[in-house]
Amino acid sequence: MYVLGTAGHVDHGKSTLIHALTGIDPDRLIEEKERGLTIDLGFAWLELPSGKEVSIVDVPGHERFVKNMLAGVGGIDLALLVIAADEGVMPQTREHLAILDILNITQGILVITKKDLADEEMLELVMMDIEEVVAGTALENAPTIVTSATTGDGLPELLSAIDNILESTSPRRDIGKPRLCIDRVFTMKGFGTVVTGTLIDGKLSVGQQIDILPTGLRANIRGLQVHKKKLGTALPGTRVAINLSGVGVEELQRGLVVTTPGWLEPTRFIDVQLRTVTDLSQPIAHNKAITFHTGTSEISGRIRLLDTQKLNQKESGWAQLTLSQPVAVARGDLFIIRSSTGTLGGGRIVDTKAKRHRRFQQSIIESLEVRDKGTPDEILLATLESNEPTEFGALLSLCSISNEEATKALQTLISENRAVAFGSEGSRRFLFSTGGWNRLIGDFQKITNNYHTQFPLRLGIPKEELRNRLKIPSQNFIRILQRLIREDILSEEGPLVRLPSHEIKLTDKQQAKVDTLMKSLSDDPFSPPSESLPEPELVSVLIDKKLVVKMSDNIIFAVSAYDEMVKRVVDHLNSNGKITIAEVRDMFGTSRKYALALMEHLDEIKVTRRTGDERVLR
Repeated sequence: MYVLGTAGHVDHGKSTLIHALTGIDPDRLIEEKERGLTIDLGFAWLELPSGKEVSIVDVPGHERFVKNMLAGVGGIDLALLVIAADEGVMPQTREHLAILDILNITQGILVITKKDLADEEMLELVMMDIEEVVAGTALENAPTIVTSATTGDGLPELLSAIDNILESTSPRRDIGKPRLCIDRVFTMKGFGTVVTGTLIDGKLSVGQQIDILPTGLRANIRGLQVHKKKLGTALPGTRVAINLSGVGVEELQRGLVVTTPGWLEPTRFIDVQLRTVTDLSQPIAHNKAITFHTGTSEISGRIRLLDTQKLNQKESGWAQLTLSQPVAVARGDLFIIRSSTGTLGGGRIVDTKAKRHRRFQQSIIESLEVRDKGTPDEILLATLESNEPTEFGALLSLCSISNEEATKALQTLISENRAVAFGSEGSRRFLFSTGGWNRLIGDFQKITNNYHTQFPLRLGIPKEELRNRLKIPSQNFIRILQRLIREDILSEEGPLVRLPSHEIKLTDKQQAKVDTLMKSLSDDPFSPPSESLPEPELVSVLIDKKLVVKMSDNIIFAVSAYDEMVKRVVDHLNSNGKITIAEVRDMFGTSRKYALALMEHLDEIKVTRRTGDERVLR
């Protein structure tokens, strides 16, 4: 299925031509019929001599309705640029041609209408005028067909030309990411809410759940129609009417996007490749206010030029657009920008999750160039480098390539050591470029080293503190840390992490304190001093080295004494079944303070359990 769109000046016979070809009047509004003027988009369809079905979008030609024209022209496969024989090339002919050129719509036919209203001399002048105006544009090599909707002259030739061109036109791609830009919203009696648009990049099926972006509304597909025929599944490249359940007409409008949940994220900041029109009235300056048109959306915004101070007519450059409200777009989408003076230019969207760039940065320009025209693996890598670390599913949504292409590209990047992946296959796989991975290693080492410098007497930094500082999701952090430990980049000490080179070194003064403490613990092992303990950091060193065991803030035992006390208490419990604090005190010839501290510690580590004034084994 293909979509054909009209373009051209007001009153040059676009709608009349469509009516003559299809038998369908594309002017649906009462005002359009009363004034004989297309105001909004019109729709029709036909079956070509070859049997191909073609959807038709008829756009308004009046300058006041150019925004409506833009809502219809973006999703077409073939353009009919219509020029009346009795008037020739007119202002909107030129603007519509400029829009087709900017959108790089190369498949087209130059259709001269109203042949019956012009003599041979006038017709020849019009054809010369057309040849001149299309020179150097995307339609430079388009065939010219002279027609009259009134007499039928040229209509068979036009149908044949459409057939021939579409024969060599590739069908719309299917990358499993369906999108439909809404161009009409209405209610049908007995059905409810209906939206229409051109489906691209994937299929939609009855019963499927969909998102409506950027609103975040969710609905279900109740029914699908193409050319008034009910279908179970609609294919990309078709004009589709979708009957929706779960959403009201008052919640919808032109410009919203119907898609499948979970992959398309609305944005206000996009990087673009921009080309200006030939007849630009004045240069585009940095930070100029513009109106942005893509799909069926129209949004105000500003343009930041990234590689030049200004753009003159028929010049190209890189730019970042800042929009006044979110829009649901994908990499590779075409767009037009306009101002009060008319169409300024347009081009392709390259990044839909753009960060604010410094201007005139060659590395940024080179990255954008790769993401615009590179191979799938180059696109994937350049996008990853701008958004890392990220999950594969999120990366895929930014690249606008199929799952199959992206999976193959990722395998290539990993095998060539240009990317690093964590986790099993699938959308949650956590990814780094090799450069990003090396930077992350540096971050791990820097944070850990700074911790060692700040706390030289501690064995290492707690894992959770390290994870929080790096802002890495828990599951991915564990995988990353395990790899760094395997590669001897970091060492693990229970809940702590340290650099392999880190050693706790005591000063002479600190060592003297340790020696004094250890002697006092040895001299009175079951009633050690509790009033003159060294600073907590030094005690922590002894705990880490397994020289002492801490009972409370001011009571510690040497490991040898602690082990003996635990053994004797457990032996007593095994023989007698229970023990009191008084019995523990008498067992070791100590005071109640030390006996109580020991037993509360054993309760805490689940060796014993308190029952009234006694303890029993757990």
